Amino acid sequence: MTLTYTDDTLVNLKEEYEKTQIQEVIDELELELIGLKPVKTRIQEIAALLLVDRLRNNLGLVSGNPGLHMSFTGSPGTGKTTVAMKMADILHKLGYIKKGHLLTVTRDDLVGQYIGHTAPKTKEVLKQAIGGVLFIDEAYYLYKPDNERDYGAEAIEILLQVMENQRDDLVVIFAGYKEKMDKFYESNPGLSSRVTNHVDFPDYTPEELLQIAKLMLEEQQYKFASDADQVLLEYAERRMQQPHFANARSIRNAIDRARMRQANRIFSSGDQPLTKLDLVTIQSEDIRQSRLFTQEFDL
Repeated sequence: MTLTYTDDTLVNLKEEYEKTQIQEVIDELELELIGLKPVKTRIQEIAALLLVDRLRNNLGLVSGNPGLHMSFTGSPGTGKTTVAMKMADILHKLGYIKKGHLLTVTRDDLVGQYIGHTAPKTKEVLKQAIGGVLFIDEAYYLYKPDNERDYGAEAIEILLQVMENQRDDLVVIFAGYKEKMDKFYESNPGLSSRVTNHVDFPDYTPEELLQIAKLMLEEQQYKFASDADQVLLEYAERRMQQPHFANARSIRNAIDRARMRQANRIFSSGDQPLTKLDLVTIQSEDIRQSRLFTQEFDL
């Protein structure tokens, strides 16, 4: 049954917004992720569009089926998977997907090694993802045009069919480096036309990486000594210039190594009495001992 409406029909947008609880998800995103302002803005825009679309539909207004499939581009360690989880939560709260779970996969989960192997693998993954969000990391590895024996194209074809025919049951997010993803879409126009929401994740600044490091330490009940902030900042600046830099992942690895150096420093102190402060404090020397400061680096 189609609802009737008049121009003076009242809709309390704030009430509807609170009813869906999507503001809670937006707030969590703000608290859990340092920086990424363009990403947070884009996610809020998508959430607002979907909410207004739902309200229009409730009033019987013409409402086109919004394109929900997405592309997340950026370097490793920039929060793509975390944002995908929040996006799945938003879609579920707004009623666009039934379950709201996130399933993360790579090429190996979708593409088989021999004839007849790819279709059942891809269909099994899709079966698990139905009702939620399928997050395909480094999606460009699905397509290898130089290899005639590669079965990635078969997986893409199955994905295309499901994305079109079951778009009310599944949202797909393709993720990876921006340059490689652009080429991936150029080579697969059918796929590109079905992905309407593109979100680019910028690299973190050194200052943001320092904030992230402090949050990581706080979660583990550690803290930096007063002079360690500047050393970590210098570490971040140097690490960003090295190969295989992975933003927050690289910082987490650096923190793990600093904790090990701190533990070894304490162990080597012999019978010297220890205080709680000794056990929770990462000193600047625990960071400076990184091989990065001798032209090498922690991955």
